[in-house]
Amino acid sequence: MSEESDSLRTSPSVASLSENELPPAPKPPGYVCSLTEELVTKAREELQEKPEWRLRDVQALRDMVRKEFPNLRTSLDDAFLLRFLRARKFDYDRALQLLINYHSCRRSWPEVFHNLKPSALKDVLASGFLTVLPHTDPRGCHILCIRPDRWIPSNYPITENIRVIYLTLEKLIQSEETQVNGIVILADYKGVSLSKASHFGPFIAKKVIGILQDGFPIRIKAVHIVNEPRIFKGIFAIIKPFLKEKIANRFFLHGSDLNSLHTNLPKSILPKEYGGTAGELDIAAWNAVLLASEEDFVREFCQPVPACDSILGRALLPEGLASDAQCDDSMRAVKSQLYSCY
Repeated sequence: MSEESDSLRTSPSVASLSENELPPAPKPPGYVCSLTEELVTKAREELQEKPEWRLRDVQALRDMVRKEFPNLRTSLDDAFLLRFLRARKFDYDRALQLLINYHSCRRSWPEVFHNLKPSALKDVLASGFLTVLPHTDPRGCHILCIRPDRWIPSNYPITENIRVIYLTLEKLIQSEETQVNGIVILADYKGVSLSKASHFGPFIAKKVIGILQDGFPIRIKAVHIVNEPRIFKGIFAIIKPFLKEKIANRFFLHGSDLNSLHTNLPKSILPKEYGGTAGELDIAAWNAVLLASEEDFVREFCQPVPACDSILGRALLPEGLASDAQCDDSMRAVKSQLYSCY
């Protein structure tokens, strides 16, 4: 594990405590910037973050939340609010909308967000569907490695995979370095069949993309697809209409050409499965990081939601989280789109 990955570790699990017996969360300390001088400069240039105005900006966002959404159950800590300001380049209005979307998404998809904790997803973690590589890319981005072929649909629904993705994003975004540098996704579609691809229809696609684009404070800098079969053309045809142009332009399809991948991600940071020199792909280290964070997730995702949070109605949902009915027509066309790729 790298030093940065080690910094993501938290206190030991409290599995021995019931959900109703968790100790109270410690009061967060005052904000202390952990960014290096290089990252402070990068944040200033790319995110319009001015260290001398940082706490003023946080207070401005905090005041907006208290005034416009006084009943919203959310953290108002400096460090938490900074995630949203950085993700929207310190535009107060856009940061506030992102914060509201973040909570709206969580309320609107209980299958994903209810009881979201590492211990509830041990089978998915053990499958190797997702891990985070131990080395960052040259820009300092953590690399999420997703392998859909590791999922066996008869074992658990696709929403369990989405839960693990969200769990990982929540853990990564705790790091200020990740807030500034963003992440890279490496998706290996080797062995993905038509029957498996059909589980990822427009309804699921819109929800996931709606969260990633408009409902979570993360910067996705690139998505690298490798070993994609012909069926991926059908998958991408489902996804692309929901992607903003900026994100769509960050998709790179490499097929089986690992040399093409290496022009973006050097061999020195990749496992040997992808032509790299960083040893074999290891899922145990990242799984341990998540499992050590059990207490944090129990506090954040396993507590009753007050009735007053109903202010986050469907009208506030980002476009990607539409109702099931809105996707019915598209869903009927999914399999024909996929079959046409053969």
